Amino acid sequence: MTKNTTILLVEDEPNFGAVMKNYLEISDFQVCHCKNGNEGLKKFQEQEFNLCILDVMMPEMDGFTLAKRIKQLKPNIPIIFLTAKTLKEDIIRGYRIGADDYITKPFDSELLIYKIRAILSRNNIENTNSQESNYYFGIFSFNSELGILKSEFSEQKLSPKESELLKLLADNLNRILPRSNALQSIWGDDNFYTTRSMDVYITKLRKYLKSDPNLSIDNIHGRGFRLLEKQNPTSNSHSTCHPKSR
Repeated sequence: MTKNTTILLVEDEPNFGAVMKNYLEISDFQVCHCKNGNEGLKKFQEQEFNLCILDVMMPEMDGFTLAKRIKQLKPNIPIIFLTAKTLKEDIIRGYRIGADDYITKPFDSELLIYKIRAILSRNNIENTNSQESNYYFGIFSFNSELGILKSEFSEQKLSPKESELLKLLADNLNRILPRSNALQSIWGDDNFYTTRSMDVYITKLRKYLKSDPNLSIDNIHGRGFRLLEKQNPTSNSHSTCHPKSR
């Protein structure tokens, strides 16, 4: 589990943050260390993470505010707060936001690793037990297992690669899907030929979605693609960073 697990660490103390990053990486986690809340939010919008570790007291954006913004983007992401404060009010505030754990500095690094693994294991079990393949965005419903994209006006059977690509875009709704991630995940390579092939599939998906003017697949130059759902008060869509059922 750990080698493919990516952790967003947002800690403003550079030395402490560097030590934590190194320790987590020694334990086979992939770690992105950001030094303030704004930087952490930007990185979260750009990449896919399995867990966030957030310091509470930070400049520019504190950990609580950052956690709220992250939860808006990905409600089920596990979050661990780090703090030097032991006030009951702060701890309660953290759990109300949706924290999975709250660790007071200084702490035992080995204990942190066990906590992370326990949270990820529990989260994985919950996801497996409730694994669903239905997505909702704009006027469409999409069953990724069957590869069927439907609206009240049409029904389209997608090819396996079209379905895999749309699923990745839906998993990252309103966030950037890095081109290399999609290529490696679906084609197993990111050479010139697979890149051109993916561009063809993106064009096909745009054609399937064109009946909804509030949906678009944007090309983010040099970075990847983003399935963008514009806010529409008449739409029946919901936050779809994760599969949902009705």
